[in-house]
Amino acid sequence: MSDADTELIAFAKAISRVLGWTYFLAWSASFYPQPITNWRRKSTLGLAIDFPTCNVLGFTAYTISTASFLYSPTIQSQYAARHPNAPETTVRFNDFLFAAHGAVMCVVVYSQFFPAIWGFKVGSRQKASRVVLGVFWGCLLSILLTVLVVGIRGRDWGYDASGWAWIDVIYTLGYVKLLTVVIKYIPQAWINYKRKSTSGWSIYTITLDFSGGIMSLAQVMIDSTLQGSWEGVTGNPVKFGLGNITLLFDLIFLYQHYWLYRKAPGTADEDEDEDDEEWDERRRLLLSRQIY
Repeated sequence: MSDADTELIAFAKAISRVLGWTYFLAWSASFYPQPITNWRRKSTLGLAIDFPTCNVLGFTAYTISTASFLYSPTIQSQYAARHPNAPETTVRFNDFLFAAHGAVMCVVVYSQFFPAIWGFKVGSRQKASRVVLGVFWGCLLSILLTVLVVGIRGRDWGYDASGWAWIDVIYTLGYVKLLTVVIKYIPQAWINYKRKSTSGWSIYTITLDFSGGIMSLAQVMIDSTLQGSWEGVTGNPVKFGLGNITLLFDLIFLYQHYWLYRKAPGTADEDEDEDDEEWDERRRLLLSRQIY
């Protein structure tokens, strides 16, 4: 290998690290506009509760998944056994940090739907839809079933990567994250469509999300090229899929905000709305109970 090739590889690795931390900062920052918007408005109207419900499950699963790829010798060895051409996973520390930080922020946003905690105005629908709840519990059941299959049918109690192994549980967690990303955006896009407005739904979250998605995909491509194998993509389908799905839905939300409903009044009177006087009375009663 010539000096020029060595320098080019070093440069590509540096670019990968920069992209990794930049997308980490962009995606991490994207968690803040929505809770800040809710806090300023003292309301969660305009935000579908399905969104944080899916996020809590998805980011918890993603945190466990990335932590396992980074810090579990068992998972690392099983990954290497299944991907001999690219034995090193493309999961990075910034992936884990992003997932852990995201899990905490998702819990914060979800908690804002409980007036007893924040005192915010919320809609009449204070729990996720049946479809989302079905997906939620179905995901938990699939994780449990995978654990049982690995424990019962896995070779050497799941430590032999040639059969059912513990890495399959980690892959299941990753696919849970991927599924929640697909599901969580649909109710929000539907609410925006019904209300003909994006009021209450922070566009800053979307712009940061969009930027992070592009950089995440770019990092995966560079890392796979450096390894000389696309197994860096196939072996880390969650990260690759997250970037693509995020970009698709972000484009939909950007189109809704800046084109379809750009002249819509800044109201939040969707199907979840309540009479203001009734809400104020409920809020006064709630505060009096907390005081006494």
